[in-house]
Amino acid sequence: MSGKKPVYLTQKGLDELKAELDDLINVKRPANIQSIKEARALGDLSENADYDAARNEQAVLEGRIKKIEQMLENYEIIEETSKDKVGLGTTVSIRYIDEDDSETDEYMIVGSQEADPFASKISNESPIAQALMNHKVGEIVTVESPNGSYKVEITEIK
Repeated sequence: MSGKKPVYLTQKGLDELKAELDDLINVKRPANIQSIKEARALGDLSENADYDAARNEQAVLEGRIKKIEQMLENYEIIEETSKDKVGLGTTVSIRYIDEDDSETDEYMIVGSQEADPFASKISNESPIAQALMNHKVGEIVTVESPNGSYKVEITEIK
């Protein structure tokens, strides 16, 4: 591996990246090349919106292909970890301390490439994940966030 820090992926995330790369290379790239050929055949390229759009799409496609290829050169699979401590790949339930309603949340801790807050997948590099790492059920940890610090209790690790 190079000196870059590894990209942490679950097996599912790795499979999804490989499938996306395959689709980009074998489906979307050839379709884009065909769009460029068809737009070029229309004549004057200086005022050809179809050609400009196809070239812009090509740049986006090639950028994404390059990014995925770089990730696949430098990844580490998040191994199944023990459920007694919070770590990469674990799902953790927390209860906010100092809150009136004792709100709870559940997060899966994943590598930054798979993070999706709307799906409750948080990056291992986020303040809350860093605070929770290597702690056990029942422990209360302080999360240092840009908006100030707050305390949470770990109620479950899956």
